[in-house]
Amino acid sequence: MAKKFVQLASMKVKPVSIIFVERDGWEEYMPRYTEALQNEGANDFRYIPLPSTPMDEVIHNIRESSGIIIGGGNTNMYADYIVDTEISHAIKEKYKTGTPIAGFSAGALISPKECVISPQDNILQKFQHRPGLGLVENMVIAVHFSEWNDEEHLRNIASAFPYYQHYGIDEQSCLYCLNGMPVETDGKGVYSIIHNQITKTDKTSL
Repeated sequence: MAKKFVQLASMKVKPVSIIFVERDGWEEYMPRYTEALQNEGANDFRYIPLPSTPMDEVIHNIRESSGIIIGGGNTNMYADYIVDTEISHAIKEKYKTGTPIAGFSAGALISPKECVISPQDNILQKFQHRPGLGLVENMVIAVHFSEWNDEEHLRNIASAFPYYQHYGIDEQSCLYCLNGMPVETDGKGVYSIIHNQITKTDKTSL
């Protein structure tokens, strides 16, 4: 998936922007996002910490990006600082022009139309959902699926959104969507509910 991202981004000679909610030691965390891309030849990255970066600068940098990565952390904070601000419109504009966008953890959760948050991912320890970016319409996801043992959460997602596609995504795994539709998986494991059973997917079963 890193190779595919770099191939799509390389069509434009501009940096890959990494948008993330700022926290102590963030500089040391960035290789988790960049290392696989660097191995495929990407070497121009622009870091956009939120909320310390001025809004005008964030929007400008997004518009000048060849690719966009949305990082991980507290999902509600990502929704507050990205989905509920003008940043969301800039990201969606880039998405519509074919710019590749990758979300890690919280970044993945805010990408669909519905952002669904596990009880393990919020201080209230409750099932939550709020509007997402809307890059994909009819799909909801759970992240850290096996690591958090979050089968119950995925089933709650399916109950709350019965007419959507539902996926549980493990760490070191990826679900690739093209034109808003899931088309391929890669990595450790991506799961869905089929006939009430948790089933591991592959590119032929999407």
